[in-house]
Amino acid sequence: MLALPAQLTLRQARAALEVLLQALRGQTQAHLVCDASALQVFDSSALAVLLECRRHALAAGKTFAVHALPPALAGMAALYGVAELLPAAA
Repeated sequence: MLALPAQLTLRQARAALEVLLQALRGQTQAHLVCDASALQVFDSSALAVLLECRRHALAAGKTFAVHALPPALAGMAALYGVAELLPAAA
């Protein structure tokens, strides 16, 4: 499982993405889940990071879902029309 940090704004986005993509490359499961339960401070950059992780997962032939997406970030994803690209983990 990939995990988002507690804070993910434009300032942390590049570093967080690098860490997540490195972890993603090490995953052998066909279904990748990104845990967002620690996420407390974020902006739209968090969506960009999640969408880029999803893109890399799909390119590797894996599925992608998000666990515990904060309601405010889920609302932002809906507002931007990308909510269906970040399904909730079962």
